[in-house]
Amino acid sequence: MSVLILAEHNEKQLSNSVVQAITAAQTWVAAIDVLVVGKNTAAVAQQASAISGVQRVLRVDADHLEHMLAEDFANIITKIGSSYQVILAAHSSFSRNILPRAAALLDVAMISDVLQIKPDNTYVRSIYAGNVHATVQSSDSIQVLTVHASNFVPASSGSSTNAEITELEAPAAFTNTRWISEHKTVSERPALSSAKVVISGGRSLGSAESFEKVLSPLAKKLGAALGATRAAVDAGYAPNEIQVGQTGVVVAPELYFAIGVSGAIQHTYGMKDSKVVVAINQDPDAPIFQVADYGLVADLFTAVPELANHIQTSN
Repeated sequence: MSVLILAEHNEKQLSNSVVQAITAAQTWVAAIDVLVVGKNTAAVAQQASAISGVQRVLRVDADHLEHMLAEDFANIITKIGSSYQVILAAHSSFSRNILPRAAALLDVAMISDVLQIKPDNTYVRSIYAGNVHATVQSSDSIQVLTVHASNFVPASSGSSTNAEITELEAPAAFTNTRWISEHKTVSERPALSSAKVVISGGRSLGSAESFEKVLSPLAKKLGAALGATRAAVDAGYAPNEIQVGQTGVVVAPELYFAIGVSGAIQHTYGMKDSKVVVAINQDPDAPIFQVADYGLVADLFTAVPELANHIQTSN
């Protein structure tokens, strides 16, 4: 038996969730291969090869993969997928875009957001935004799944013996869709998915200007990443890439601030694994207080600047 893991990366650095997916893969006590796809991915492949438990890194590098389409990645998986009994990745927008396509091409089911892996191809997965856990069993010859990364501890890196890196030829480019352009928000703040402190704002902030003005000073003092609820993103207060929740980024930082966040299940699904949750909301009956370890019923426009000022004074 062997397991294939999809490596999410930004062309320079592996996503932290990859090492958690490797821990999940070790449940099968089988050989683990990591698939790195893109252009100029030598450094990323080298990082993957140094993770404990990885037997081999498969590197598919081509010009047309610089701006990778899910269709191209799915075709690569289909080409080599029959050699594996398990194909998995961390549950993220990256894997949600690719693995369903690959599973369909391989004519097997896909099981998403797995919380626990049990014997006999049995899994506990999250449904209804984490409010219900379902136990499912798959009889498919190839198990295709995504795992809830925060439920698995990261595998150790910096192995003294690096895994073998094997170059594979890329299939021809998929031509029915094409990459046109992208817009990236450049920030000096930590990446949301890996930050130790996350400060999220909700629609109560009222505007994009208030979102930045109120939250940024506190984020700067704490070295935190900024997050947002879906309502705040839909209202145009924050960019889509920092949305925390079921349809956004799932985070599990050491400290999570929910500021002006009501606590809808769509949002709490994406942050409930945080070690410490602090909520600031003017409504004492807001559902977020049921999730929070510490709650402050106060006007956020007063409380947050005061909190930032006290942190400055204490330094």
